[in-house]
Amino acid sequence: METYGKILLIAMPAFLALVLFEKWWGWRKGKDTVRHLDMISSLSSGITNTVKDVLGLSIAIISYGWMVEHLAIVHVQSSILLYIIAFLALDLSGYWVHRLDHEYNFFWNAHIIHHSSEDYNLACALRQSISTVFRVFTIFLLPAALLGVPATVIAVVAPLHLFAQFWYHTQHINKMGFLEKIIVTPSHHRVHHAINPEYLDKNYGQIFIFWDKLFGTYQEELPDVPAVYGITRPAQTWNPIKINFMHLWLMIKDAWRAKHLRDKLRIWFMPTGWRPADVAEKYPVYKIEDVYHFEKYETPASKGFITWAWIELSVALLLISYFFGHIAEIGSPAMFVYGAFIFLYIYAYTELMDKNPNAWLWQLASSASGIGILYHYKDWFGINQHLGNLNLVFITYFLLSAAVACYFCITEPRQKVVMAGNY
Repeated sequence: METYGKILLIAMPAFLALVLFEKWWGWRKGKDTVRHLDMISSLSSGITNTVKDVLGLSIAIISYGWMVEHLAIVHVQSSILLYIIAFLALDLSGYWVHRLDHEYNFFWNAHIIHHSSEDYNLACALRQSISTVFRVFTIFLLPAALLGVPATVIAVVAPLHLFAQFWYHTQHINKMGFLEKIIVTPSHHRVHHAINPEYLDKNYGQIFIFWDKLFGTYQEELPDVPAVYGITRPAQTWNPIKINFMHLWLMIKDAWRAKHLRDKLRIWFMPTGWRPADVAEKYPVYKIEDVYHFEKYETPASKGFITWAWIELSVALLLISYFFGHIAEIGSPAMFVYGAFIFLYIYAYTELMDKNPNAWLWQLASSASGIGILYHYKDWFGINQHLGNLNLVFITYFLLSAAVACYFCITEPRQKVVMAGNY
């Protein structure tokens, strides 16, 4: 937990710098693939995911350590070979987990957030799930367990394997020659994120593309079929917490409304998007039928509003930087209070980004919670020991946040904005 937090303290500034560089590069080249509010939503999703992971808010049904202890046939000696085996095993496991996430209704909920952006850029790579409470796919690491790869090696390699999936979420790198035959490239992954019928449910590989070729899920990017991004039942919100649970909530409602018991039970394990016929007829859900003619989600935003959204995100990044750097000192249960506040804070300002009429209430709740934390702990989780007395700074910011939210709710009411795709 503490170690992962310190790794993130190094990784986060690097990711943020690359995301901002891509924004600048696109502007310079006349091909800006990054919208401000979409980027802020993506970065906010990344924050919620890292907080959830650092707090360890998931349970493995079968732990990898248990598999090594009970199922190992041999034990590969510590060497570079050991790390290569671990990396390949993680990548094969990642392929199958990724594929199942796409192909079955229940598992799609854990992955929908990653595909929810209607843009394709480095920021959307950071849209990661908070909805997975039980990790059930550790079994796919069985090949590594049979070879006796220690859990400590998997723990070292896993973050590297995850971070190595960041770079190819871009539209600014074209095909890469012979590398297209070996590794997952931006071209391959653009196909994966596309909702074009030709591209749906293809290219599940994470680092190596040969898994897709081996298991029949490979699709090349076609020059006459430009990729269109998003999900076929669009999220239509900037709030990453809502997106994380929107598919699950729809399945729960569908299971409740279904007339037949068989449909109530099988909805969870049917192909992604399946709904009982009687429910689909009575409670239709908007789905993009023509991917080349639909309206991207957007909300009206003045320059002042966008500036304020960036300020709120920047404060969130500062708060989690302190959190990750001092999590051992903060301790339990205070670290869970801290995590809950971060979630509430992000929920509040992304509701404001959505121009939700009740966003000011969420911001009031967030600000009141922040002031309540200061009152209870006498400062912000021990920060005064490191940076001097900042209580007045925190209180001023929380009050300002509530006031600004009220101001924008009054002065910038939500309007429909058409973002017609140029595909």
